[in-house]
Amino acid sequence: MNNNQIEFWRNQFIHWLEDHWIHDDKAHDIHHLHRVWRNCKKIMSEESAVADPLVLLAASYFHDLITLPKSHPERQKASWLSAENTVQFLENEFPDFPHEKLAGIHHAIHAHSFSANIPTISLEAEILQDADRMEALGAMGIARLFYTAGMMKSSLYHSTDPSASHRTLDDTSFALDHIEAKLLKLPLTMKTSAGRRMAEKEAAFILD
Repeated sequence: MNNNQIEFWRNQFIHWLEDHWIHDDKAHDIHHLHRVWRNCKKIMSEESAVADPLVLLAASYFHDLITLPKSHPERQKASWLSAENTVQFLENEFPDFPHEKLAGIHHAIHAHSFSANIPTISLEAEILQDADRMEALGAMGIARLFYTAGMMKSSLYHSTDPSASHRTLDDTSFALDHIEAKLLKLPLTMKTSAGRRMAEKEAAFILD
């Protein structure tokens, strides 16, 4: 599939999202989707194995079609709901979209979520998972961390022991704790070699 075809579908997806996709979580807005797609392209360009760009394009732009707050009791189902709704949406809204891509899109979306803990069985799923997790690292990761902390009404840090030297980490109460509790562990979870290199660089930025 050539770049013109990819850009055609990208424009179709963006127009639909701008008209129909409305929610309050600005850490998962359309700019997040643009960044995940850019991360996917960067990982694809550095990986030796060949991934399907159309599967990754659709999965990038619809992986958060259904979002649930971090505190929601069924948050682990959000990626499955997004996958189901994406397939139905593509079939109904874009009947010319290649039907043979739908299963790969469904799996990549379902498996991308950290909380869902679904094994990745395709290169596209591995790339999407890595690309999405990159959003939690580097300068953007820090910005999104404190934005989400504000949404959850948690404190920025523990006032007397901010580095948790003498207490247990509690990232539901203190935003800063989330860096050590989760973010710095993300490079080890990356599935692609390119994603791991990118993640290690951005984790080092957080430490600096």
